[in-house]
Amino acid sequence: MNARGTILQPGTLLDRAIAITQHALERGALVTIPTEYQFVEQQGVRFLVRTATNLNRKDEAKQKQDRQNATTGKDFNPFLPYDKNLYVADISETHVCLLNKFNVVDCHLLLITRAFEEQEALLTLADFTAMWICLAEFNGLTFYNGGKTAGASQRHKHLQIVPLPLTPADFPQIPLEPLLVTTNRGTVETLPSLPFVHAFVQLEPIQTKSPQTAATVTLNYYYQMLNAVGLKYDIGSNNIQAGAYNLLVTRQWMLLIPRSQESFESIAINSLGFAGTMFVRNEQQMQILKELGPMQVLSQVAISKSK
Repeated sequence: MNARGTILQPGTLLDRAIAITQHALERGALVTIPTEYQFVEQQGVRFLVRTATNLNRKDEAKQKQDRQNATTGKDFNPFLPYDKNLYVADISETHVCLLNKFNVVDCHLLLITRAFEEQEALLTLADFTAMWICLAEFNGLTFYNGGKTAGASQRHKHLQIVPLPLTPADFPQIPLEPLLVTTNRGTVETLPSLPFVHAFVQLEPIQTKSPQTAATVTLNYYYQMLNAVGLKYDIGSNNIQAGAYNLLVTRQWMLLIPRSQESFESIAINSLGFAGTMFVRNEQQMQILKELGPMQVLSQVAISKSK
């Protein structure tokens, strides 16, 4: 288990993340993946699609981890212990904030459990509390890749948060947000604008006034959303999810999508895909994405409503 440091002082998280980013770059601990981006429009959404220009260091790290797993017979855990050069802050007694080692956007943060928990374990009140402590610090998008099929690369439980906006000025902060329109608040529902199975809830402002209140409210919505998409939960001895899913949370709403596969036509999708930002490894994948359409790819890796 990682030793506990001083709990985060309110109002300091983003400044700390910026300062630690510079430190981690100087130490070679942080690997920024260079990308170029363009917009691909479909169904009124301007999807932001990034193409990697150099994935060598990330691929080398993955190969090294695979070799280490094969040698030891155990999964390597980069969070126990974590790289101290990536440490940002202790968020709570149970959660630590780190920089994402392989980042595409600035200040991409990980919220890891201090003690090992499975990524496929159900989220807890402690998870939601840590998440809302961070969302109180800056306007961001929090997301959770529930299992390998949903895009999780590590078994150790970790939520992620990126600052908003995800796009340049004069565009929606989150590309998919124009489709997330409802007149209801505080009710778990399905939106006709999305072609895949999902659950959505627009949060009441009063529900998010404090991290503790927001955590309790959104944990309850989370359980409702799992049930709504057919992922019946059982808070029992193993506490493991019924199936893979992606969860996205902002200060205003929550979106949960069950997953059927990790990728489609070689294009891997995680939670950010359902925010309207995608990542492709090369120009060939970009062309495939344009031909299929981003929404078609999302429907294939999720569960299409037409099935």
